[in-house]
Amino acid sequence: MSKKDKIKRIFGTDGVRGRANVEPVTAETALRLGRAAGHVFKNMESKARGHGKHKIVIGKDTRLSGYMLENAISSGILSMGVDVLFIGPLPTPGVAYVTRSLRADAGLVITASHNPFDDNGIKFFRADGFKLDDNIENEIEDLVFSGDIESIVPSAREIGKAVRIDDALGRYIEYAKSSFPRGLTLDGMRIVIDCAHGAAYKAAPCILRELGAEVFAYGDKPDGSNINKECGSMHPDLICRKVWEHRAHIGIAHDGDADRVLLCDENGKLVDGDDIMAIAGIHMLETGSLAKKTLVATVMSNAGLDQVIQKAGGKVIRTAVGDKNVIDEMLKKDYNFGGESSGHIIFRDYATTGDGLIAALQILSIMKEKDASLHQLTGKWQRFPQIITNIRVGSKPPFEELEGVLDLVKEAEKALQSQGGRVLLRYSGTEPKARLLLEGPVLSDLEKWNQPIADSLRQKIGAAS
Repeated sequence: MSKKDKIKRIFGTDGVRGRANVEPVTAETALRLGRAAGHVFKNMESKARGHGKHKIVIGKDTRLSGYMLENAISSGILSMGVDVLFIGPLPTPGVAYVTRSLRADAGLVITASHNPFDDNGIKFFRADGFKLDDNIENEIEDLVFSGDIESIVPSAREIGKAVRIDDALGRYIEYAKSSFPRGLTLDGMRIVIDCAHGAAYKAAPCILRELGAEVFAYGDKPDGSNINKECGSMHPDLICRKVWEHRAHIGIAHDGDADRVLLCDENGKLVDGDDIMAIAGIHMLETGSLAKKTLVATVMSNAGLDQVIQKAGGKVIRTAVGDKNVIDEMLKKDYNFGGESSGHIIFRDYATTGDGLIAALQILSIMKEKDASLHQLTGKWQRFPQIITNIRVGSKPPFEELEGVLDLVKEAEKALQSQGGRVLLRYSGTEPKARLLLEGPVLSDLEKWNQPIADSLRQKIGAAS
């Protein structure tokens, strides 16, 4: 097994994540991670990008456990002779941007994204604002678990110092606003936004107001334990209800770290990542701004997306689930637009990672330029019926080891593929869940297969709720 392909012990599909104060998301492991990361980033380039010592930016969302992890990981970094730049609560894409803006050598954000309050995690960024590749993650893990980092002890004179950056929020606000077309405003628009009591609670309403919108903000009062609680993109029924109550033109719902976004049209209908990609993809093909006329989506996106992009003169290529996989493909082939149905949308002309605020601004600009409602824009394409079932699991053995499960999946695939449909069964990379997707032109056919497969999974590896 190569170093790149080895089984990781703490890094998952999107950094380190788990229950706060339980391994690996403890102060002790965060300290070791900080020491290992400080050493690795310090030695990637012998000379710091800015003046003085090497620097690492630390941001976070609004979870109570963020204070504990922030102090622990920063202590580890400082002990390795690397300076720390604290920027406080800021969306994950904001941390990536500030890392580049401040010419830091790396950045990290303490967040569990859309997960419940009890969870937390750590995502790392390279100096250019992109997520770490497997080789760097493996190097950090090796130092954490081998104990080799314990023998690397800089002198007292070499210890780093910590500085709080007071204008990080302002930097990100101006950066996000710059993605909105010059000369265009949101004057006359009524917008409801739900910040999930998360990292965007200051930035998102501020940006929309400064562009001229009348804003009704929800989920903007974090208390350390209410992040993602019955609000935000994980609970979009709130935003849909509030759009109707306020007679707004659009609703915007973020998750805890605002790297994803879901929208709601003026009729209170949910608009997901596939809708956003269809709207923006068609517009970018019309304006000639979609690189290589190609949109990058994952295997979870609806087949109707392929049809409408092809009809508009472009094509869709698919990756495995995870915005990191989407970004990797975009970088490899020099594409500039992609995303996930869950709301991770990457406009690479503006951002190095999924950015819910920038994605929302691009859709708002299309609405203004075309003088069209969100409902009119989403009506430009038709999706295949799709059923997605999340099954909470107690373990994640290979599906091949689960007697009877794959037999059912193969039967369903054979029946649905003849109609242009498909079945996808996979484990979540960030939660203890198995995800089952069935897609095809006839909903009743999907319902026929969904329940038996889901029941079989629950019997084999289901966990108590």
